[in-house]
Amino acid sequence: MDNVIKKIGPTPRTAASSGGDWDAPRPSREQAEEAVRTLLAYIGDDPGREGLLDTPRRVVSAYEELFNGYEVQASDVLDRTFSEIGTYDDLVLIRDIPFNSHCEHHMMPFYGQAHVAYLPVERVVGLSKIARLIDVFAHRLQTQERLSSQVVTAIDEVLKPRGVALILEAEHTCMSMRGVEKCGTKTVTTQFSGLFRNDTNEQLRFIQLVRSGAR
Repeated sequence: MDNVIKKIGPTPRTAASSGGDWDAPRPSREQAEEAVRTLLAYIGDDPGREGLLDTPRRVVSAYEELFNGYEVQASDVLDRTFSEIGTYDDLVLIRDIPFNSHCEHHMMPFYGQAHVAYLPVERVVGLSKIARLIDVFAHRLQTQERLSSQVVTAIDEVLKPRGVALILEAEHTCMSMRGVEKCGTKTVTTQFSGLFRNDTNEQLRFIQLVRSGAR
């Protein structure tokens, strides 16, 4: 299959390629583990007891995994495209993509499903790359609104399709496990660009295709 590797080069920090522009020195792992010990003491437990001795190391290791999206550029995820699509010029929909992230306000998880479609121009990207792109941005401190915008903007900037459509549905544990404690409440965000933004019929078609697979 014919494919192209786009030579992006160093990617400037933008809303579509980076978590932010903060360039302060990164704390050491030892400092991060000490911060966890401080939090354990703050909540009233003993960081020195047997069950918590290894907790700081485990928490920092977990954070390295949960927030590894800061280490990846969106353009690197979408850098390989394929032209062998014949005369196909309709939307490509990837539905029911599970994701998990953490809200930047309380650092508590939110999780749900993403539905993404785009209208390609001559070339398509591997289907798994769309799911990977969502993980890149989800594995950062986020708001659901910004996550929606970043995914659509990245696809627009790199693939340059005729349009992108996205729906995110998520449950936020900062709302279900604390505060109002409304378990099961879902937040839905949408983002459209190009033809999807300008043509309500295309929006409705996208939504119908997503909902047609709802269980």
